[in-house]
Amino acid sequence: MVKKKTLKIRVREAVQAIESRGVHRPSVAIILGSGLGGFVDALQEAQTLSVGDIPHYPLPSVPGHAGFWVFGRIDTTPILAIQGRVHMYEGYSLEEVAFPVHVAAGLGVKTLIVTTSCGGLNPTFQAGDLMLIRDHINFIGKSPLRGAIDRILGSRFVDLSGAYDPEWLQLARESANKNKILLREGTFIWMSGPNYETAAEVRMLHALGGDAVSMSTVPEVIAARQRRLRVLGIALITNPGTGLSVDKLSHVDVTACAQSAGEHFSRLLRTVLPRIGERIQNP
Repeated sequence: MVKKKTLKIRVREAVQAIESRGVHRPSVAIILGSGLGGFVDALQEAQTLSVGDIPHYPLPSVPGHAGFWVFGRIDTTPILAIQGRVHMYEGYSLEEVAFPVHVAAGLGVKTLIVTTSCGGLNPTFQAGDLMLIRDHINFIGKSPLRGAIDRILGSRFVDLSGAYDPEWLQLARESANKNKILLREGTFIWMSGPNYETAAEVRMLHALGGDAVSMSTVPEVIAARQRRLRVLGIALITNPGTGLSVDKLSHVDVTACAQSAGEHFSRLLRTVLPRIGERIQNP
């Protein structure tokens, strides 16, 4: 029986394969949620790499996640846009879900921006609203840091106070004001999916303090903080949660809403990314 390579070795081999392509070395990586992949059109000098060409990379199977890494820049800030998110509900382990974060860190990324298409738990939120993630609730209770010590890159016991960087949150607020974009703020909840929540579950999650819910993001944030990456989280509310609207939910509608909201989402990112890049270069 062939012993599986350790996470450290798999990440190193993935990083070496990417670097051999001569891509720009990014300082900021952004994971694009369902339907938000159009942001890559804003990147200058873009270089595209299929995730199928990255060793050990788990292949995405969900519509709205194209399966590409796009390297480029916004102004002078070198960016990696990840269109290759995978989820636990696809059958992947949390170690595999977090694998792209570890590879990004190995490439020298200092900040991770996580984006996600979400259901609204807060009844005042509307489809198309953007929400800054101030904090999260790991309702699943599982972590990508579980497992044998040779599968862990960094501390096993990661402090998640201030997981969503206060300085980046403030830059996002200022960027939204500059662009006259309504920017909600709240607490994000991770559920395993792939089914949507019941009306009773939506009421419960809101009562627990949640404002938005989706099936991703939290494992990536935990891994990012383990690797000492600074994190900014932006959720797009694509639909009210079950019971807050008479409409039935479908992934097609979620993706369509995300695509229609792409213009102000991209505008916000095009404004905040250079400011983050400037702070990284001149701390």
